Amino acid sequence: MAEVFSSPSVFFTVSQQTAAVVERFGKFESIRHPGLQFKVPFVDQIAGRVSLKIQQLDVLVETKTKDDVFVRIKVSVQFNIIKEKIYEAFYKLENPHDQITSYVFDTIRAEVPKMKLDDVFERKDDIAIAIKRDLSEAMETYGYNIVKALVTDIDPDAAVKHAMNRINASEREKVAAEYEAEAERIRIVAKAKAEAESKRLQGQGIADQRREIARGLEESVEVLNTVGINSQEASALIVVTQHYDTLQAMGENSNSNLILLPNTPDNASNLLTQMVTSFSASAQIGEAMKKQNSKKLPPKKD
Repeated sequence: MAEVFSSPSVFFTVSQQTAAVVERFGKFESIRHPGLQFKVPFVDQIAGRVSLKIQQLDVLVETKTKDDVFVRIKVSVQFNIIKEKIYEAFYKLENPHDQITSYVFDTIRAEVPKMKLDDVFERKDDIAIAIKRDLSEAMETYGYNIVKALVTDIDPDAAVKHAMNRINASEREKVAAEYEAEAERIRIVAKAKAEAESKRLQGQGIADQRREIARGLEESVEVLNTVGINSQEASALIVVTQHYDTLQAMGENSNSNLILLPNTPDNASNLLTQMVTSFSASAQIGEAMKKQNSKKLPPKKD
């Protein structure tokens, strides 16, 4: 850093945010600050100039984590010379960059091996704080102030990054599959509810239809009873009428391939006779069962 100027000039200038170190016969004389300055010709010499601006040094360190993963960490250290300690900064330290680099290496290789790789990413601010703390304690003696220490990059081995990306992709695929399964479950539930509602409405419609058919049959039997046709004959006649309605509906549909057997011209009269006989027999059986049940009932007590 030392730079000797032997110019015999009496006056010299110092730029802003800069300081000049003046020596007299090789011995430190004074520190001159920005502005127009005076020196004794041939006696005083400008030994060097130092910048008081904030400087930045980028340090790349390779180390190993607790889970045996090699990682490269980039640290940016911002520092400047303390105005009141220009003498120490100029005379005590030959190369501040090398000194700062050494302390950064030492701190990172002491802190990172205690952490797993995931913790290094999560706790990079803790690493930066440790670097700033150690550097501040060491460099203040030499007249340097550590403004900030930043961990700007963490770069694991390429194979490790590939594995981490695969893990992340697998996690995302798992979450996507869970969402798709949930969506499918919602669709199935909604479909089941819709089908249940459809079946309910269909059953209600069928029930209403059969209720109306029963009411119509009841009214038809009552009308036929008024003209002297008993209930069995009326029921048989209604069934025969429905039989012919079915045949008519089948005939209206040209695409129907249904064959109704037997189906002869005298089938209607036979069907009517059979049904009347069947209804009469059913009525007689019903009456006999009522009488039998009434005989089995115990006598009422007073």
